[in-house]
Amino acid sequence: MPESNELERHCKAYVVERMQTDNAHDLAHIERVVKQAKRLAQKEGAESTLVIAAAWLHDVINYPKDHPKRSQASFDSASLVEPFLKHLGFDYSQVSAIQHAIITHSFSAQVTPRTLEAQVVQDADRLDALGAIGIARCMMVGGQLSRLLYELEDPFCSEREPNDSEFTLDHFYQKLLRLEATFQTQAGRAEAARRTQFMREYLEQLRFEIS
Repeated sequence: MPESNELERHCKAYVVERMQTDNAHDLAHIERVVKQAKRLAQKEGAESTLVIAAAWLHDVINYPKDHPKRSQASFDSASLVEPFLKHLGFDYSQVSAIQHAIITHSFSAQVTPRTLEAQVVQDADRLDALGAIGIARCMMVGGQLSRLLYELEDPFCSEREPNDSEFTLDHFYQKLLRLEATFQTQAGRAEAARRTQFMREYLEQLRFEIS
């Protein structure tokens, strides 16, 4: 099993060669998730080597949000990386732990993480959907999918159910503002609360500007 720096170098090369990115799931996203995962792992006492490997490889296969196999992406990523991880010298239990963290990071997969390492990776990935970067990524995806920014009569879903397949702003109410309640680690929950509050303040500013 390689040292931390060497592991990251191998994983980055593997990801760059294979990943199919969209605007919100590019190499920059992966690098942010890795950095956040390392911070959370240190605070929570998770096994950093397993966390680093899973964080680097979590989106090596990424289907677009409107793709019929979207919920399968993390399973396919976990399956794909098994030979690579074995080649790096990870044993069976380590490979299984990394694969579990890759699978459970995904919101779409709806699989509960059962290890601290998987909880850390899931929290790190979800933090990248919140705060200033979360707002930017949400807008990028909405533009990429040609969605309207908001519904004219009720932009903030006060009297209707959110529909983020049509309106980008609805994604805040359909998913993003609800993510805070799904965080697994104490450090992750604290950062999620801070970033979610920032998003609420952004929405209030937007309400002022378009009202």
